[in-house]
Amino acid sequence: MPKSALMHEYGHSHPTFLSDFILGSQDGLVNVLGIVLGVSAATANVTILLVAALAALGAETISMAAVAYTSTNARRNLYLKEVDRELREIKEVPKIEEDEIRVIFEKWGYKGRELKQATKMIISNPKAWLEIMMAFELGLSPVNKKQPFRSFMLVGTATLIGSIIPLLPFLFTPVVHTGIIASVIISAIALFFIGAYEAKTTVGSLWASGLRMLMIGMIAGFAGYLIGHFIGAVPV
Repeated sequence: MPKSALMHEYGHSHPTFLSDFILGSQDGLVNVLGIVLGVSAATANVTILLVAALAALGAETISMAAVAYTSTNARRNLYLKEVDRELREIKEVPKIEEDEIRVIFEKWGYKGRELKQATKMIISNPKAWLEIMMAFELGLSPVNKKQPFRSFMLVGTATLIGSIIPLLPFLFTPVVHTGIIASVIISAIALFFIGAYEAKTTVGSLWASGLRMLMIGMIAGFAGYLIGHFIGAVPV
């Protein structure tokens, strides 16, 4: 079976929309919030704070998008390489591959006649044979040809949006102290809703997931504050 046809047949690709969205938005928000708190602990100059935060926003957005593209593309290349290897082994050493299918079914609880019939049914269908070997022997998921670019765009966009959230208060106030309080509040709200969205989309408690995400973000932000506080307190 041609690679293109094989990849077309698979309906799922990873990372999913959810994982890309959370990866970008959480990373961007937490990173910029930590920088905002860290810089504000060292200086009350709002211009310096914004320059540092915007520099981080730009670098983080490009970096996260690039990492999403390269890592997803690497997983796709690995999957295709293993497809070639499995197809070759099915052709050259079918008995060994048949035994591996039998082992998979045995782990699922098939025995005796049922095991023999299930194994025979799968090896009679090359497509099913290959898919089971890829998923359950190698533990690999297919990656659509367009997925690396989609991950690039989604992670980059989510990172940009997440990075902007802690900076929004400074568009309305030149006072660093006031801006920091507002930044922490809206960042905490955004983190909670990111966590709640994860739970709503998958499984789990909205409150528990939201609070977990909030705590992770606030701990990271507080770490930035401590670094800025102690470094800013050191005489030059």
